[in-house]
Amino acid sequence: MQPVTLRELDSLSNRASTVIGRLRDRVFAPGSDKTLEIRFNVRSAAEMVGRSEKLIRDAEDDGRLPPPEKDPATNRRTGYSLAQVNKMREVFGTLPHRAPGDPATVLAVQNFKGGVGKSTVVCHLAQYFALKGYRVCVVDCDSQGSSTSIFGLNPDVDVQEDEDTLYPFFRHGGPKSLHYALRATYWPGIALIPSNLGLYDAEYEFAARMAREQGFILDRLREGIETISDQFDIVLLDPPPALGMISLSVLRAANALLIPAPPNNIDFGSTAHFLKMMGSTLNELAEHGGAREYSFVKILTTKMNDNKSAHQAIKRMMDAVFSQDMLQSILKDSAEIDNATANLSTVYELTGPSTRSETHKRCRAYLDAVGREVEVLIRKTWPSHHADLRKEGIL
Repeated sequence: MQPVTLRELDSLSNRASTVIGRLRDRVFAPGSDKTLEIRFNVRSAAEMVGRSEKLIRDAEDDGRLPPPEKDPATNRRTGYSLAQVNKMREVFGTLPHRAPGDPATVLAVQNFKGGVGKSTVVCHLAQYFALKGYRVCVVDCDSQGSSTSIFGLNPDVDVQEDEDTLYPFFRHGGPKSLHYALRATYWPGIALIPSNLGLYDAEYEFAARMAREQGFILDRLREGIETISDQFDIVLLDPPPALGMISLSVLRAANALLIPAPPNNIDFGSTAHFLKMMGSTLNELAEHGGAREYSFVKILTTKMNDNKSAHQAIKRMMDAVFSQDMLQSILKDSAEIDNATANLSTVYELTGPSTRSETHKRCRAYLDAVGREVEVLIRKTWPSHHADLRKEGIL
């Protein structure tokens, strides 16, 4: 067998880039800018808003709400957009925003192992919260730009690392706040700080600055998040799947952690290693004045397959070892998520006949259960929500 030459490696890399380019050309074709097509009938809107159908129609009749859009051909209602549902929430005073005195939740979905469903969890959580009416920011800290792509931006074309990502903020003499990088998305209520491959250069920038500023690694990203957090209820951080300078910055910037962990030997072992390294690293940082506390740290079982006995055995072990630390909800392995991700989309964005299938309904139920459980954990950190949580029997 002949050794592989550098030229052959370059050729392999070029062919891989061609495949990626074709996939992105298909998804990001001219005129194919992503829009949110989901619509809600009056019954669904009433449930989301927390008011009756009659009150919604009364508000439309008296001018407090705009009349519903109609199909010119049939003169039938086309349904309400999420923006219209949020307008209803505003009119009826049912937006779930935190009070100004409540701390914004900065939730990192973190594991140093790749392929555990990190970006999938970030994007679906962001959209779950947006559907509930929260103000959400997704900060893509991963140079692979998966969350950026799912939210409709081509990292290679639409994102400039020296203007649009976290990279300028990490550079010496960079901007004082992260407002420059915030982008609105096609999802009402969700803003994005995008990423692309150029963000990887920030690892080198960190190393250089650490030599000059010993406290830099501890505070820079946290301080940046603080400059924008007053605009949001929830900030979701999608870090790289590796122990590096940016990952450490994410651990410092977050005030809550969600750790996705598939129930197989390799991923479970990596999760245990992640927890050990995280504890060791945070303790070491604390000795140098970088102590950090989290309102909650939870492990989420992802990619669970009930038909695999090994998955069931490892899940039982996880429940026994981390009895107080596991989310009760499980994000099961689903072709629905895989198919949506292949098209740089999410289950929440799907429309049409496919959403009436049992496969879709089951997957949506898994995602909603995870979102609800994380939502309760977040609301418990907001004093202004405690009275409502008591009425709901949660506190």
